[in-house]
Amino acid sequence: MKYDYDVIILGSGPAGFSCAMQSSKFGKKALVIEANEKYLGGAWINTGTVPSKALRETARIIQRYHNQFPDEENIKPYAKYEMAELLSYKEKTLKSKNKKVAKDLKKNEVDIYRGFGVLIDPNTVEVKNGDGETKKFTAEYILVATGSKPIQPKNFKLDHNKILDYASILTLTHIPRRLVVIGIGVNAIEYATTFSKLGTRVTILNENDTFLRWLDHEIAEQVHEILADNKIEIVMPTKNIRIKDNDIRNVTEVSYQIKDDKEPGRKYVIETEHVLYLGGKTPNTKNIGLDKVGIKLDKEGFVKVDKDMRSSVESIYAAGDVVGFPRLASASFTQGRIASCKMFDIARLEVEAEIPYGIYSIPEMSNIGLTENEAREKGLDITVGRAYYKNITQGDVSNQQTGLLKLVFDTKTLKLLGIHIIGERASDLIHLGQAVMSLGGDIRYFINHVLNYPTYSELYRVAAFNGINRVYKAGVKYKKLLK
Repeated sequence: MKYDYDVIILGSGPAGFSCAMQSSKFGKKALVIEANEKYLGGAWINTGTVPSKALRETARIIQRYHNQFPDEENIKPYAKYEMAELLSYKEKTLKSKNKKVAKDLKKNEVDIYRGFGVLIDPNTVEVKNGDGETKKFTAEYILVATGSKPIQPKNFKLDHNKILDYASILTLTHIPRRLVVIGIGVNAIEYATTFSKLGTRVTILNENDTFLRWLDHEIAEQVHEILADNKIEIVMPTKNIRIKDNDIRNVTEVSYQIKDDKEPGRKYVIETEHVLYLGGKTPNTKNIGLDKVGIKLDKEGFVKVDKDMRSSVESIYAAGDVVGFPRLASASFTQGRIASCKMFDIARLEVEAEIPYGIYSIPEMSNIGLTENEAREKGLDITVGRAYYKNITQGDVSNQQTGLLKLVFDTKTLKLLGIHIIGERASDLIHLGQAVMSLGGDIRYFINHVLNYPTYSELYRVAAFNGINRVYKAGVKYKKLLK
């Protein structure tokens, strides 16, 4: 064999794991190099997707319990539950997932080497392990799947005690009664709603003048109603955020200004127990030898790749957060598989351009395809069908009265163009609509097929009928249409 391996993979996150598994299925010899000496899975398992969702799931269970069995004394969850109890579930989940990943790689004869890998040439990686020893490995192909890391704040420092980030928020020793979240994206809404369900009073400071701007406008309206009902305050657009301790009052003070405030220079102050900073993320592309081998990066430092995940160097591919948008674990798994298929010239099905997005807030949000406004801006003749959780039986059974499923479809052909959901199990529900849409189906699918009852999937049937009524006017028979 000319090289030590067929493929070397830098990073064991979703993209790296997927590429390793797929390559092994092709009968190829794969090596995964992981810089973390203790864990596999990168941020996916250890500080990002899995632990945050495990904590969220615990908060969701508490929320559902309190919905079903209201507490007459109105005792807040933070007074009834220990943070250690909640995090123990998270720890069990992490340990279980780490074991499964390690087991899967071993079962498929994928080698693992711990250490920091640096590209020496297009086919060689030099790795320095925890003992300071260096070792070189060669391969026909290399996949860079080194992920990303949080951007540090400019106006204050993280102490991981009072001022927390993505990782240290998951090590809290108690449920805070007051939390300020500084952030503009999906993570901010996820953590804000999670802690709100635990009884925490939450304020979000957003430096932009809009919040989750890419959501369908009706879903966005629902979000703001839910946040208001949960007493989660969003302050935007803010600037000049500063943080300091007030030892006399034993609180942390967060001061800020409002952009374009009518009173220039006016400062606002919030007293809080903790601050959670959720800024953007930057790719892990520094100090790993990309410049030495001629790999091109974009202006933000992400690796430039083509549709097959190949970089500017023929033998080197990249996938996951390190290539930028969409920076989702779900997409990273697919990108790793695509890279492996291209490396070893294995035919694959083309991946649909439209992918689902999930926001794991409480309640969840998920969408795919065109929003109503996007469709109208394109000049399309569309109609909308809606179904509300409060109007279906499963909503009553589960006491989930908040939520909306919205279908955007072509008025003449009834072809499905977009699905937008906010409510319980939205990130699961989206896939039924995704399947129908990707196969070129129309909303009659939900009317002509039997769906289990009672389920949340009934929302599709109700929304389809609602849309049909709008097209053909309520009360008019549409017998011919359903044939």
